[in-house]
Amino acid sequence: MGKYIMAIDQGTTGSRIMIVNKQGEIISKAYSEFPQIYPKPGWVEHDPEVIWDTTTAVMNQALKASSVNPADIIGIGITNQRETTVLWEKDTLKPVHNAIVWQCRRSAAICDDLKEKGYGDLFHEKTGLLLDAYFSGTKVKWLLDEIPGLRARAAAGEIAFGTIDTWLIAKLTRGKIHATDYTNASRTLLFNIHDKTWDQEILDLLDIPASMLPEVVNSAGIIGNTDRCLLGCEIPIAGIAGDQQAALFGQGCFTEGQAKNTYGTGCFLLLNIGNKKIEPKSGLIMTLACDEQGRPCYALEGSIFIAGAVVQWLRDGLGLIDDASVTGSIASSVEDSHGVYMVPAFAGLGAPHWDMYARGAILGITRSTTKAHIVRAALEGIAYQVKDLISAFEESTMSSFTDLKVDGGACLNDFLMQFQADILGCPIDRSKYIESTGMGAAFLAGIATGLWEPGEMIRNLRGSDKLFTPNISNQDRDRLYRGWTEAVSRVKSSN
Repeated sequence: MGKYIMAIDQGTTGSRIMIVNKQGEIISKAYSEFPQIYPKPGWVEHDPEVIWDTTTAVMNQALKASSVNPADIIGIGITNQRETTVLWEKDTLKPVHNAIVWQCRRSAAICDDLKEKGYGDLFHEKTGLLLDAYFSGTKVKWLLDEIPGLRARAAAGEIAFGTIDTWLIAKLTRGKIHATDYTNASRTLLFNIHDKTWDQEILDLLDIPASMLPEVVNSAGIIGNTDRCLLGCEIPIAGIAGDQQAALFGQGCFTEGQAKNTYGTGCFLLLNIGNKKIEPKSGLIMTLACDEQGRPCYALEGSIFIAGAVVQWLRDGLGLIDDASVTGSIASSVEDSHGVYMVPAFAGLGAPHWDMYARGAILGITRSTTKAHIVRAALEGIAYQVKDLISAFEESTMSSFTDLKVDGGACLNDFLMQFQADILGCPIDRSKYIESTGMGAAFLAGIATGLWEPGEMIRNLRGSDKLFTPNISNQDRDRLYRGWTEAVSRVKSSN
């Protein structure tokens, strides 16, 4: 009988399950989207029960398609959309509110108030993060402030908080385990990344009871078993990592100096800095990632809120395309964007700008602008945002990128990857695993269960699909990028 790992990759727009064999091959996978909820402009929610139902449905689909006996799955790895916040009743596992998604801006006023009171530096020094509505802590405060009687129930020990990994673990174990890992904890704005503990001073500032918080564990390690009723047997939960740290691990970037960029709903660039503590510049943040053993180490990160989601908007919002796969050919049908720039600041601007109130725009439109120019500008806008990030990373580390490892659904777009190489001026190395996020979770669980040895074995399994090299002049690169920086200046809230 074979031995297999099941990876749960719970993302912002859907849930994916992969079953992986000892050779690192994905023998089966299943995926399903779930609804996005937009109660007000700038607000984004998910129904936690729908996330759970979607996850269990695709688990069964993947198992059925693979013909793998659940008893032959030796470990489950979980990776998840980070910062998305769920509160639930400990006794019943019933959510008290929809999950507040990482993209949601409803707690921006809380962040502004804390900044005005002079707490910005304290949060940054302790957590490595910036005071922004993106992170979980102010979302928790908003829920406790807005739902009548909830803070008293939380203080009485009745309410649990978790990011999506913690929610899934609670459901998988029928409430027996309330846990998260260091990578997810470091995204909450409540966790001291130097002491590696929940920070009581911050909890007091936000009036969040410590009894709500999960236990924090290493990313690789068996924390418990699934409930037998779920799949007919108990399966160890052996790997946990937030989606971007899981992708970093899945790309084999678990030693100092290695970087990856994931092109998903958002765009996230992480650089492993080992045990160093670098003071990030230009709006970057310091966070926790995984070393080759799945233990916490440090990373620099830059986050773009809207990347692949802009293609979804072209499809669902504007109706310009029927399928994301056609954007590359449409973009290639014109010589350039004809001076059109799209800044997809639908949820504000992330690093290096960190402007919560910026909004998206399409600039440079003339009567000769066509659908193809707009589609091309949308794809180029993703690449330009990554260029902004790379410049900030190089300023913080005082070193240049020689290559960039990439993954995520949007990196399948050859036009986007070639333009990315062109505008960065460095090679782009596309992994053979587009689902590096899920594979990172699988690798962590496989290490914990002894299926794979840590280190080079994981890098060898990763492999490379295609290398994109720059083919435009420095003059053209500089000209195009100047146009982008001008476009960004037009959408910032200060203008």
